Amino acid sequence: MNLRLSYLICATPRCGSNLLCEALQNTGLAGIPGEYFWDEARWTRKWGTANYTDYLHEVIKRSTTKNCVFGTKVMWGYFDVFVSRVRETPEYGRQNGSSHELLARLFPGLRYIWITRRDKVRQAVSFWKSLQTLVWFSKAGIDPPPPRKEPVYSFEAIDHFVQEVVMHEAAWQAYFDRHAIVPFTVIYEDLASAYEATALKILDWLGLSYPPDLVFGPRLLQKQADDVSEIWVERYRKEKRERGRLGAPHSPFPETTWSRMPD
Repeated sequence: MNLRLSYLICATPRCGSNLLCEALQNTGLAGIPGEYFWDEARWTRKWGTANYTDYLHEVIKRSTTKNCVFGTKVMWGYFDVFVSRVRETPEYGRQNGSSHELLARLFPGLRYIWITRRDKVRQAVSFWKSLQTLVWFSKAGIDPPPPRKEPVYSFEAIDHFVQEVVMHEAAWQAYFDRHAIVPFTVIYEDLASAYEATALKILDWLGLSYPPDLVFGPRLLQKQADDVSEIWVERYRKEKRERGRLGAPHSPFPETTWSRMPD
């Protein structure tokens, strides 16, 4: 498929990237962005692709709208693995160059959209809850799967994820700086209150024309935060003040990989 424009949504877990993907898809003009570079084995089995080049072509085919605009998203936590796999393909990795140059060969007309969330505590609480329940999203009219287990509060876990998000966002910023990239920045809290307006601003930034009476597809994603989320947020903030320090001395979680930055 001949792409004329591509974009990469740069994200961290529970930052609102699913909502952004839905908003852009609902324009009908900005690709069909999804998250295909995490748990690739599942999609490989479903699609029956023979190798990674075929897999990349399938992602592009499924994520491109009729006007030849492609979109996808990726988290910093596995961005380096994704870049490495692309670099190993004979079709895209045969030339030297930076990771940005590599991705620009794969995704013609590449632009970057960076989505971030102001409230890192709520982001970390959302991540910790979803990791335990394995319920990652909820859509109107569709019953969500039952939670794997009832989530349990943990200061150490939430604090770990707060710090991890900050580090991953710093790594994204360093990547942009290194390659002189100026992304379109989306703030989740603004997106939630200005869903269609934010998507239209991105269409303008991408240089895509649209009718003044553009009709969006239905907004299906539902807010997952609940009373338990709010109780955890306030409990964490209270404990953080009481502890009066940056974080727990012994995190029960492995070190992050944020510092492994592609060139």
